[in-house]
This record gives sequence, structure tokens and C-alpha cells, in this order.
Amino acid sequence: MTRRVAVTGIGVVAPGGTGTTAFWNLLSSGRTATRGITLFDPAGLRSRIAAECDFDPLAHGLDPTLSQHADRYIQFAMVAADEAVRDSGFATGAQDPWRVAVSLGSAVGGTTRLEHDYVQVSSGGQRWDVDHRAADPELHRAFCPSTLAATVAEQFGAQGPVQTVSTGCTSGIDAVGYAFHTIEEGRADICIAGASDSPISPITMACFDAIKATSDNNDDPEHASKPFDARRNGFVMGEGAAVLVLEDYEHARARGAHIYCEIGGYATFGNAYHMTGLTCEGLEMARAIDSTLDQARLDPTLIDYVNAHGSGTKQNDRHETAAVKRSLGAHAYDTPMSSIKSMVGHSLGAIGAIEVVACVLAVKHQVVPPTANYETPDPECDLDYVPRTARERRLRNVLSVGSGFGGFQSAVLLTGVGGRKR
Repeated sequence: MTRRVAVTGIGVVAPGGTGTTAFWNLLSSGRTATRGITLFDPAGLRSRIAAECDFDPLAHGLDPTLSQHADRYIQFAMVAADEAVRDSGFATGAQDPWRVAVSLGSAVGGTTRLEHDYVQVSSGGQRWDVDHRAADPELHRAFCPSTLAATVAEQFGAQGPVQTVSTGCTSGIDAVGYAFHTIEEGRADICIAGASDSPISPITMACFDAIKATSDNNDDPEHASKPFDARRNGFVMGEGAAVLVLEDYEHARARGAHIYCEIGGYATFGNAYHMTGLTCEGLEMARAIDSTLDQARLDPTLIDYVNAHGSGTKQNDRHETAAVKRSLGAHAYDTPMSSIKSMVGHSLGAIGAIEVVACVLAVKHQVVPPTANYETPDPECDLDYVPRTARERRLRNVLSVGSGFGGFQSAVLLTGVGGRKR
């Protein structure tokens, strides 16, 4: 018999404010946190805008030595995980450490630190025979993607299954999904799950400039991210982290934990088609949605809200719209569907986890966050994208979907306690 999986804690570091309260205030008000890049001089780049986190590691209680050596995305994860674990109310010392797991995702890992230190050891790229003495002695941590999950596991003494997931822009959803399966299958009782990325760096921005995936609306950064709008011209880079505490439902009840909702199902598929391209039919994402609903034994007509990937690229928004219509049928036209990337940008691997936390908060508050900046309908994107203003709605079953470079298509279902119809 598979076990039910509850969400008992959430934490977030996002553009517009650190912590779940600041995050929800931004989303529910429909404000955007996109602006001109300040983390480095973006002169010469095609896209010079991003959604940055105003983040001071020392102000959030991180050790000064750790803050000096740890990459920015590691710092984000530690702060988000601390909030989530405190929110869940579980005392790490009171748990069997072998039954506590970690599943965290990242698309680009330690890119920021690697780039920074390469500049240091190569005298700004002028030397081929680099000087290792100029490197941070902890540089190896940036080189190893496993550092993310290992650091958080050490932070909380988790000795169960520990993994770092890297599946492009679905890394966050997939990390939560793998955590769900870890608990469902009985391999852990608690799993600290989520994702983190800090990709606002010259090399990452240049990568996306090269394929023209990011918006070049540099004169109006506040309104540059406009998913599903006919005038959209690419996504706005973001950064951040989100962490959830997932827990065996009966374990959570036994310790009197507050349960936000349950994870009802999760699925992921690849398209074996193209590294960055998508088919217009949406078959792969539809398959992930269908499989997720099948796991939960949930009729598609019972979906109350779809949290869209909604990157703001032409092909993604068409692909996703087609997938939702294929899976939900006529009910798709009655189901609100919105993209929070319009407000917090696209933080690559982190965004899937940030969106799952947004869904948890939507269920908590019974409010659908809006798609900011949506004004001009696109005939090929003809669903209800909740333009500009948050909307009160009864939310029991919420679907979050993601699409990642490499052809990854993922979906996860959140259900309010007692919300699922079996």
C-alpha cells in the first residue's frame, strides 16, 4: 500500500522579498519584481533585465565564513530550507536521521561562483596558464552539483536518501516529485525538497542571448515578462529558491503537524525531439498531466487551477496551451491558468519549486495569482490566463506544470486536505 504525502512546511527566497509572506504579498497584488540587472555590468548584452533577489546572507543568519565560500544559490537554499523546516515544526534531533531525506534541484548549479573564480585565476580571461592560488579554497564545492543537497542534508542532519536533481527548468518540480515518490514508497518519513538557482551572471545571460530566448525589452523591465500575451518576446531571467517539507501523512498527523495540502501525483516525460524546441501539439506535457491525474484517480474536470510554466516564449505558451486543452478537454476553458513568471521571472531550475510553493499558498488563501502584464490576447493562446488581478476561487485540486530544456515535461498535483475525489 502506498502512503499519502503531506506538505507540512514551506520556505522561499524570491525576487520581491524573502520569506513566504513577502512572496505571497507580491503575487497576490500582481506586482512585478523585474528590473535592470544590478548584480554585474550588463553592457553589451542583448537582454539586460532580470528579476533579482535583494538578499543579504548575514541578515538571514548565515555564518560569515560559509557566506564567503558558498555560492549564492547554496545560500538561497539554506535560508529557504530553514524557513520550511521551522514552519513544519519538526525537530531534527527528535527524528530518526536515517528516515529524513533531501531532494533538491538546480539547472545551472555553481555557475556564478565558477565564472567569478575563473575570472580571478585567469586575470580576467587573459591567462591560459591559470593561477590556482587566486581561487577560493572551496571552489570544488561550486564544481560539484551534489553540493546543493549535501549542504542542506548537513544543515539538518538528514542521513536518508540525498539527491541533487538537474533536469533543466523542470528541476524544481522533479525534485519535489522524486521526494513524493521517496515517501510514498516508504524510503523516508520526511523529505526536504525543492530547488535553487542563481543564474544572473554574464555567461548564463549570454547563453540565452545567443538563442534569443530572453526578452530584450530593456526600456521597460517591469512589463517585459508577459506570458501568453500576443506581444511577448521571451522570458526574463530570475533567481531564487523554494523548499517544502514533505511528510508521510500519518507521521505528520501523529506529531500534530499543520498540513497545508497533499501531493496527489507526479509524472515526467521527455520528448526525444530537440534540446530547446517544442512540438506545437503539446503531447508530452499532456502525457505528464494525464499520468499525474491517473495516479490520483482524479477526473480532469475536478482541476480548479493550473499553475502554468508560462515562460513567455512563443513556442512554450502555444505548446502548454495545447497540452492543457488536450488533457482537460472542454474543462480547460473553465479553468483559470496563470504564470507567476510574469512577476518573479524565470529562475531556471528553481522556478518549478517556487511555483509549487505558490500553489500551496494559493490553496491556503483560496486565491489564484494573476498573470501580470497580460493585455493583448493571442488567438493561439485562448484560455483564461487570469490577467493582472488575483482572483478568489475555491481551490481543492491544483496542477502545476513545467517544461525544460532537453525536452523535459513534468506535472505535479496538489490537493487540499479532503479535496481529492477517489
